[in-house]
Amino acid sequence: MILPKLILTRKKPASFSGDLLVYCFEQDKKERVKETRAGVKKELKKAIALGDFKGSDSDLLLLYPQASGKQSLSAKRLLFAGLGKEDADDTSAALERCRCCGGSIAEKAVELKAGKLFLCLPEVEGLKEEEVLECLVEGILLGDYRFLKYKKPDKKDPPFQSIKEIQISPVGSGKGLRRGLLRGRRAAEAARAARDMANEPGNGWTPTSFARYAHTLAKEHKMRCTVLDKRDMKALKMGGLIGVNQGSSEPPKMVVLEYRASKKAQTILLVGKGLTFDSGGVSLKPGAGMEKMKYDMCGGAAVLSMMQVVGAEKPNVNVVAIIPSTDNMPGSSALKPGDIICHYGGITSEIINTDAEGRLILADALAYGIEKYQPDCVVDLATLTGAVILGLGHHRTGLLGNNQNLINRLLAAGERSGEPLWQLPLDEEYSKQIKSTVADIKNTGGRPAGTITAAAYLQKFVGDTPWAHMDIAGTAWDFTEKSYVPKGPSGTGVRTLVELVRSWKKF
Repeated sequence: MILPKLILTRKKPASFSGDLLVYCFEQDKKERVKETRAGVKKELKKAIALGDFKGSDSDLLLLYPQASGKQSLSAKRLLFAGLGKEDADDTSAALERCRCCGGSIAEKAVELKAGKLFLCLPEVEGLKEEEVLECLVEGILLGDYRFLKYKKPDKKDPPFQSIKEIQISPVGSGKGLRRGLLRGRRAAEAARAARDMANEPGNGWTPTSFARYAHTLAKEHKMRCTVLDKRDMKALKMGGLIGVNQGSSEPPKMVVLEYRASKKAQTILLVGKGLTFDSGGVSLKPGAGMEKMKYDMCGGAAVLSMMQVVGAEKPNVNVVAIIPSTDNMPGSSALKPGDIICHYGGITSEIINTDAEGRLILADALAYGIEKYQPDCVVDLATLTGAVILGLGHHRTGLLGNNQNLINRLLAAGERSGEPLWQLPLDEEYSKQIKSTVADIKNTGGRPAGTITAAAYLQKFVGDTPWAHMDIAGTAWDFTEKSYVPKGPSGTGVRTLVELVRSWKKF
């Protein structure tokens, strides 16, 4: 899908003759609509008096303007969109209200097949105008998302492809609006890219696809891309990645994409699980719902997609992204329960369940990345455990780590991005569950605290490096229902990482 053209304009809204003229309104503390924009006061007052529009969250009212008099509207349709009740003390909530409003606008535009929009920016208590614009743009672009690549269009009733153009009218001086527009567009574009990757079938997105996409980003943004193949992995003794790949006909890849700000800048290492299809291997998953296991690469998709924002914005921090990628198939040479592997760096692991494969490929990537790049901190993202869904549902990402400073930064970034996280404990007691009698560790600790013991496994490979683990198994798809989050893959993690990098201060 092509992103719409975004235009900042000083034209009067009444002169817009396109498909949909949009006004957004916030409620005051007494839940009364704040009449902040001239031009539609007559229509607004009537709608409020009739009780047809209250300005609450996701409240929409569609009107058809009548041409009469000098001040008449030229637009085909007029839309009032509610922002909900003001709260100057909760900036993150205000940002999220703007995103959700943007998503609702996009939903209505899709329903009406409205290709050209004119958006009159509202005043939102506690937010700068550029922040309002950034989040409205994010919401609209994320809400205007569909994956139609493999669907044959109905010639009699062709599907609406996308919004083509959005003209945006500021309410104030317009200071910083271009920056806000670009920030919103870039974050949404990256999240949409991650959704596209995840929506691809297992035979449409492979480890080679990750490598190809990374090379494209490297060329476009002057970053460095390195791809380790199976021969390299064997030479480096990456037993986790090689072991998971043993049952597959598709060779593995370890994709490394580097952005360098300067030699003096700090370095963030990001690692994303790129399991392009997970059958469970010999420990085969149930057939029902297995088609969703094409989503097991959402961590890798998030990490790689956010690098296009890094490449475009050139932050003052070095960022290295690593995506270990393979599929997990039950071929004749597949890893078996009871097998022992040796990870990069020499730690041995007893395989109890071949369906606990994500931690095996992440372990090699973490150990390799930390040794090679000596980062100041590392964050990994993975659809790692079903246990996190039992604990947190589809509403929050599980967060664990060994450094509270880093964890606090991620919690704040997630809250500001509308991708909330929840910290889980990671005490020494949990590591005892993955002790093995025949190897250094084993790859499962049983059903109790499954999310935590999976993180305890990864912790063995990070040493003293500040590290955090995001388990996105519950939020990468079927995420909390929101106007700007479609069914299927959500692209979660992308905007949290973008916010982490954008707000980076010396660690």
